[in-house]
Amino acid sequence: MPAHLSLTIPADHPAFAGHFPGNPIVPGVVLLDEALHALATHENVPIAGCTIAAGKFLSAVRPGEALTLDYEREAGKFKVSISTPDRIVATAVVCVTSAVPEPARPTRVTAETAAVPADWARTAERGSQTLLRLMTWLSLRLGRAATRQILHGIALYFLLFAPRARFHARHYLSRVLGRTAGVADVYRQILTFATTVHDRVFFLNGRYDAFEVAIEGEALVRAANARGEGAFLMGAHLGSFEVIRSVGHQQVGLEVAMAMYPDNARKITAILGAINPALNADIVELGHVSAMLEIRSRLEAGSFVGMLGDRSPGGEESEPVMFLGSPAEFPTGPMRVAAMLRRPVFFIAGLYVGRNRYRVVFEPVADFTNVAPAARPAAVRAAVHAYAAIVERYCREAPYNWYNYFDFWKPRAPAAMVLAP
Repeated sequence: MPAHLSLTIPADHPAFAGHFPGNPIVPGVVLLDEALHALATHENVPIAGCTIAAGKFLSAVRPGEALTLDYEREAGKFKVSISTPDRIVATAVVCVTSAVPEPARPTRVTAETAAVPADWARTAERGSQTLLRLMTWLSLRLGRAATRQILHGIALYFLLFAPRARFHARHYLSRVLGRTAGVADVYRQILTFATTVHDRVFFLNGRYDAFEVAIEGEALVRAANARGEGAFLMGAHLGSFEVIRSVGHQQVGLEVAMAMYPDNARKITAILGAINPALNADIVELGHVSAMLEIRSRLEAGSFVGMLGDRSPGGEESEPVMFLGSPAEFPTGPMRVAAMLRRPVFFIAGLYVGRNRYRVVFEPVADFTNVAPAARPAAVRAAVHAYAAIVERYCREAPYNWYNYFDFWKPRAPAAMVLAP
């Protein structure tokens, strides 16, 4: 039996900023995306089980036009028609899988798990060093305000042509916002990410005067720095690490080395080289025997070691934690390193809060200085849970600052897992 739904793409939708200035038209992918979400919601089917098998665009849609979504269900698919009062603007066929898999039981990945790369590690990053060098050249010559306009086009490009990332971003944003996230929310998150990447150019070239930065918890790290014993700074894919490193070095006097896996280390080194060839990337590569010795040496010299604790390349031990309402696997490796080296751990984040303003936060997570070896496993698990709770809190405070464009709640290594008792 045919059904009818109402749709409207508001005139202030961010897609119109680049599609097209002076002659705004609803992008076809936005039209289909809104139709797909409306259909899935109305029919109570998981959007993950829906695919667009065919689509045809028959007429341009203008901002604010009243649209009607008509559809009819036939044997596992929907025939969809989108129209205005006087014309049909698009048709599509949406297929629905006969069964959507049940969510997997929470699992703990152990050393017995097969070394299967995580989703994010199997996904190639977009962008190029040539484009980054061009953007750096333009930014340093024209200034931040002028070159920020380009970011809208970049954000729109990724919104339109990265459907998998768009889907997972919308899933996360619906969780953190407590409502169904729209395309405008996803666009805002992508634009925030593009802004923090763009601002790297200025931070890494010493252009600090372009920003207003508020620091919270500075006394904590100043005290740790004064003791000269070194500590771990545990970040996440939340906000900008460059603002933390730059402000920490300039204002707090922190010397920070980043510990990361080789693939990430090479990417970061290439990015830093494109932004500022004279910059020395202070990176410790994980995954080899000497890495722990190098980290220990830096800590004993009073340096801080930065790590990211919200994802791993897969195949390492993790801890199931309730995160934004569902179990998610957080790697235990970073906390185990801190426990073995008997050092305190501070959470760090550099949150973008709009215009030219950042908020840098330091917060204690755990102190393994006096933890006995027998008590380390329990202390590590407690630290992972504490860290995840802090990340969740800042995700809720600054929801568009979290940049994990993959299924964060999917078990990291689905093969050969050992279930937690």
